[in-house]
Amino acid sequence: MERKITDESYIPDYQSLFEDDPNHTGGGGRVLRKLLKENRRKIYISSLYYIIKASPVWIIPVVTASVINAVTGGGGGVMSKVWMYMGLLLVLLLQNIPMHVMYARYTDSMLRTVGAGLRNTLIKKLQHLSISYHKEIESGRVQSKFMRDVEAIEFLNAQLIKSVLPSIIGIAVSMGITIYKSPMVALFFLAVVPVNVILVRVFNKRMRETNRHFRKESEDISAKVATMLEMIPVTKAHGLESLEIHNLEENITKLKLSGLMLDKTNAYFGSITWVISHLLSALCLLFTAFLAVNGYLPAGDIVIFQTYFTSISNSVQNLVNIYPQLTKGLESIKSVSEIVLSDKVEDNRGKQKLKQLNGDIEFKNVSFRYPDGDEDVVKNLSFTAKAGECIAFVGASGSGKSTVMNMIIGFLLATEGQVLIDGKDIKSLNLSSYRHHISVVPQSSILFTGTVKDNITYGMGKVSAKELARVTKLANIDEFLPRLSHGVETVIGEHGDKLSGGQKQRISIARAIIRDPEILILDEATSALDNYSEYLVQQAINGLVKNRTTFVVAHRLSTIRNADRIIVMEDGVAVEMGSYDELMAKQGKFYKLKALSEVKPWAEDVGVKM
Repeated sequence: MERKITDESYIPDYQSLFEDDPNHTGGGGRVLRKLLKENRRKIYISSLYYIIKASPVWIIPVVTASVINAVTGGGGGVMSKVWMYMGLLLVLLLQNIPMHVMYARYTDSMLRTVGAGLRNTLIKKLQHLSISYHKEIESGRVQSKFMRDVEAIEFLNAQLIKSVLPSIIGIAVSMGITIYKSPMVALFFLAVVPVNVILVRVFNKRMRETNRHFRKESEDISAKVATMLEMIPVTKAHGLESLEIHNLEENITKLKLSGLMLDKTNAYFGSITWVISHLLSALCLLFTAFLAVNGYLPAGDIVIFQTYFTSISNSVQNLVNIYPQLTKGLESIKSVSEIVLSDKVEDNRGKQKLKQLNGDIEFKNVSFRYPDGDEDVVKNLSFTAKAGECIAFVGASGSGKSTVMNMIIGFLLATEGQVLIDGKDIKSLNLSSYRHHISVVPQSSILFTGTVKDNITYGMGKVSAKELARVTKLANIDEFLPRLSHGVETVIGEHGDKLSGGQKQRISIARAIIRDPEILILDEATSALDNYSEYLVQQAINGLVKNRTTFVVAHRLSTIRNADRIIVMEDGVAVEMGSYDELMAKQGKFYKLKALSEVKPWAEDVGVKM
């Protein structure tokens, strides 16, 4: 994955780093080590820049001690030595400016690339995860992982490269010079390390638990805030603002208490290490002064050892203080791993890609049961749809209609039997390429913040004005387009909230038309509309279904009179199948549903079963 430094547009994919440890035997630490190993060459170069730019920190104490020893030792040529040392210091200090800029640019570029790689990996995984996974996990929880946890991992990486690594280098250089100058003082310095390590071990378990608890509380409140925002129209319509505020206040209180517990643990940890560090620094001054008084080292060397001891002590304290961020970052890696390592993906590797599709669909003794279900929701279903035919599904809510549609799309795969696409088992097909030949108009229009044109041409690239005009006419968008301030360039707001239900649905139909699919799925596309909007949408649908295999989930039975076949579903079973006239003549389930819907139009809405 190594690229040139100048290739700033390069974004890595870290999926393999997570997959190397699918059972989490090494936890987040294993992934972190692999992430650092992946960037080891860049880390080496960054370290080299740091050593050069930070060299004055280690050389100035030596120069200072040499000046003091020269002055106190007497003899000739003292000032010439002093001027020589001053010249050396000037060169060392001036080089820090260009070297620090180079160090910062290189290191920051590396860290930004790692952060972009983590987000890129998450985005790719989220796109490949199955629809069932996305239905199971709350969007607020995903957002928390994508934002908060990735930021925590980014911060951890920055701390490792910009704080931990420099601290280790500082300890190594300071100890090396100290050993050269006085092995006795070096032995004293080594006593600092075990004291701080013991301190870390004391706080280890407590800090890990508080970080994990705080992360879980943050995810919970993110998920509930996302739900609250979606429910605001319902909440305000029923005057339930106080209830929602009360419910969220409880979660906010829990998050606050969890955060306070984390802050308290970190505060104790930081203050104790600070006190111990300064006590040991005072002890070092006493020890080196004793050695100087007894002639074991020159008086000026006290400056060297005191400065180096403070440097080593601060570096060790930095390493100790980074531990809370380390535990937080490792916990965030585990949190991100929950998405990256999920096995609920559509695996299209090695499967047949469809460049052309005729549109023949066949269900052969198909049954489907959800993984956590007790019984099949679709049972032994068999039917054939020839290319260009229109097949309608009717039945009460929960009868299995939408499940069948999801199986045709490939969102769900049969647990028994076969779904054949042009004679090929759908399980053998590359589903991504197959779906290029499908368009879906759902019951609830799925629109995004952008223009009318953006929503119609989503994923299409460049579309000519002529083609766009043709599509808007077929979808009956022309009926309301003149009333929009900027026509097709009008921004429709989040989820298309500036439009009516019928207007949004016609944009969804235009999105389907412009793709010219071989297979069209209409999942109760008019059920939520008023009569006039339904009439306009139905006109758009009539133009859309021509010359393509169409599957309709019908809410209003009068809209499927022209279907080639109607399949009546009940508890996952196809209890009747035939044309509109055939089923009406039979006077069975469909006939009763139709009669009931004419007398009581609300019957279908409440899922009346006959």
